[in-house]
Amino acid sequence: MKPTPYNDINNFLDLLLNQIRGALADKLVGLYLYGSLVWGDFDFVASDIDLIAATDGDITQEEFTQLNNLQDEVLKNYQEWEQRLEIAYLSTEALRTFKTQNSSIAVRSPGEPFHFKETDSGWLLNFYVVQEKGIALYGPAPQTIITPISKKEYLEVVHKSAEDWREYITHSKSSRPSQAYAILTICRILYSCTNGEQVSKKQAALWTQQQFPEYATLISKALRWRAEWRNTVMDIEETYPETLRFVTFVIDYIAENLVR
Repeated sequence: MKPTPYNDINNFLDLLLNQIRGALADKLVGLYLYGSLVWGDFDFVASDIDLIAATDGDITQEEFTQLNNLQDEVLKNYQEWEQRLEIAYLSTEALRTFKTQNSSIAVRSPGEPFHFKETDSGWLLNFYVVQEKGIALYGPAPQTIITPISKKEYLEVVHKSAEDWREYITHSKSSRPSQAYAILTICRILYSCTNGEQVSKKQAALWTQQQFPEYATLISKALRWRAEWRNTVMDIEETYPETLRFVTFVIDYIAENLVR
């Protein structure tokens, strides 16, 4: 079965999976695809490829080095995904205990090198999407290794994430793609808080335009900025005040009208 409608991406995923299996052998329990490639509205120009690798035990420093090298090697042949691959490696123990404790995770994210960090409550959002819609590229169904997450638990973290954007938004001032990400992400948070489910950023953006037409032009700009993320010739601070105003408006709206 082909996991996506895109042959190039399927070939990339096959190569990456084979390399990871070669590096981790039996320690790899499963590899799961989620994000817009799964729930729809994948933008071949701008969207990321999102993966979670479940392992039998934490990644060691030696394995980390191997994985870093193999990811770089695979991406030499698929340079269009070099800045658009998000892959996290964490143990099945971490997937069972994330509600009660933080765990070590090795993660490569767009704009960041491969690095170790700790899970926090925000990772529940990723795990919930994998639980609900993730595709197993390798290993058992994700529901068999992730501690069940209820919709109530998911929405509680979504509400909290809205408040977190009061700080996060300050980091977008010097980056147009970051401003686009902030606008579209807060649209998706608003949609989830209102409708109780998660959709793609594009779907949430179009819905938010209908709900708040006074911000429709800004949201349209954000969709365009997202597609033009490689364009660095722009006045990146010119649009920040409007971006800040919109994100703050949505946070306040959620706090005043949608917090249960």
